Amino acid sequence: MKYVSKILPWKTNILITLVILLALNILNFYGVYTNRFYFLKPDNYIFPLLSTVHFLYLYVIWFKIKEDELPDPKMRNIEYALYAIMVVYIFKIYDSVLTLTSFPELVGHVIPPTFKPMALLMLVLYSLLPIFTISLFWYRRNYVGHYNFEDYNNNLNIWQ
Repeated sequence: MKYVSKILPWKTNILITLVILLALNILNFYGVYTNRFYFLKPDNYIFPLLSTVHFLYLYVIWFKIKEDELPDPKMRNIEYALYAIMVVYIFKIYDSVLTLTSFPELVGHVIPPTFKPMALLMLVLYSLLPIFTISLFWYRRNYVGHYNFEDYNNNLNIWQ
């Protein structure tokens, strides 16, 4: 994993993750079966709401690496929330696989020609998101530091 930082620097990883999240937030409203966008379905707003935590984590990790700061409890809480959101990302991968594999069952129905390319694009983006997120955790551990608050609080001297 140490050669990954030479191939994919942390800034590039954050920017790619940002682009993936923005694309998935837009594509989350897209219906692959109908080739339309659905903005009035409440289910379509779950992923964009959860991705705000991811956007916040991207900002925090960018700031911490740029300013060479130590991790703090707020950053830890955001990262732990992102661990839980990773379950939603895994579910979206599963849902995308089910959507893509449902194509042979729909032979007698009118399916838009964009079904396969869009479903495949969404599957690839949803699959890349956990990979880049896990690598962000690795970058946080290597560039910002571990969450060792007992030692951090013992060495903190507010008079200096």
